[in-house]
Amino acid sequence: MEWISGVLHDLLLWIESLGYFGILIGLLIEVIPSEIVLGFGGYLVSKGDISYIGAVIFGTIGAVGQNWILYAFGRFGGRPIVEKYGKYIKIKPKHVDLAESWFNKYGSGIVFTARFVPVMRQVISIPAGMAKMPFWLFTGLTAAASLPWSLLFVYLGMKLGDQWETIDQEAGKYVQPAILIALALLIVYVIFKIVRARGKSV
Repeated sequence: MEWISGVLHDLLLWIESLGYFGILIGLLIEVIPSEIVLGFGGYLVSKGDISYIGAVIFGTIGAVGQNWILYAFGRFGGRPIVEKYGKYIKIKPKHVDLAESWFNKYGSGIVFTARFVPVMRQVISIPAGMAKMPFWLFTGLTAAASLPWSLLFVYLGMKLGDQWETIDQEAGKYVQPAILIALALLIVYVIFKIVRARGKSV
């Protein structure tokens, strides 16, 4: 396991050397989890290397960019390309199946709410692409959900400073309420769709 720690350390040093663009690229390719990249970005803010606003902006852009890639996988490659190459980006067919069922059941609004659910946060972009969801609507919903995620984890990393590596423990009390809020929004969205559908059928 030492070599994994060594690789992670090297990647973080690389991110630090690039500053804002390190955060952007780190999220774009997500070799390491976004929470770690953003938390480390917050640590850099605490050191005075970068600004909080800058870290949040580049973090949000990186998150949106990564989901553009996954959207393109779904739109231009469909399920065959996911089944063939998904393992290289840690996406399993069963995850895509679940995300697709969510998308088919709840519609485009799930692109926002799923961002707060582990695993589904990225995977939901694939069925959105497969369904040819309007690109700018997809981008807007993704950015709207990615912004608070960036705000939170950069803030926590900044607050923790040298102890930023304990961010998972600190984040738990924030992430769980966020998931509950996302689920509440999803319920409201579904009720809205049902009421709207019934109104059209009258």
